Amino acid sequence: MTAMLEVNDLHVSYGKIEAVKGITFSVDEGQVVTLIGTNGAGKTTTLRTISGLLRPSGGSISFQGKPIHSVAAHDIVALGIAHSPEGRRIFPRLSVEENLILGAFARKDQAQIRTDLHAAYDLFPILGERSKQPAGTFSGGEQQMLAMGRAMMSRPKLLMLDEPSMGLSPLMMKRIMSTVRTLQSQGTTILLVEQNAQAALKLADKGYVLEVGSIVLDGTGQELLASDDVRKAYLGED
Repeated sequence: MTAMLEVNDLHVSYGKIEAVKGITFSVDEGQVVTLIGTNGAGKTTTLRTISGLLRPSGGSISFQGKPIHSVAAHDIVALGIAHSPEGRRIFPRLSVEENLILGAFARKDQAQIRTDLHAAYDLFPILGERSKQPAGTFSGGEQQMLAMGRAMMSRPKLLMLDEPSMGLSPLMMKRIMSTVRTLQSQGTTILLVEQNAQAALKLADKGYVLEVGSIVLDGTGQELLASDDVRKAYLGED
């Protein structure tokens, strides 16, 4: 069976600095797959390259069996990959609803867009309750809900989440992670980049550990949670 997403020997450079050094991994349909590692490991660079915001210096990326490493970012969204970026990147002066509708920019099916808008409000009721409010007045956790809701407005087959729990309270982080599980149960495949290794691995069907641009460990979420190396390096355990 062909994986939904296949990344093969991927190299990405910023000038002379190689940030991603030949990584290979896959994401099967219906899975939650996580990339964990410290700052500078290459996790965000990997997601930005998959979504077409960066171009690889070597290797290949395939989505549903088709190469996408030279496809434009807006066309990658149309193929079915959505990227909720690190730092949310919402439009603060636009209303919540306007931010959500921007997530459907590649779509023409207006009636279905309205249906999906209400689905976003069902997923995150606070967005519906304050849909006319400027998004910049939201708290960090509420902005993360908005960023995830906006990404879902493109009806993605694969949703990429970059550090969704960053800067959130433990309670809000728990809620965001619970939403990831809900989205998976609704049929969305998820590639999750997360510094909270424990939370990510508890959710993940499969995980990869990145260190300075290379994959150093991989396994199921449970296998990595049980790994002494992971527990010492990422879970703060002796």
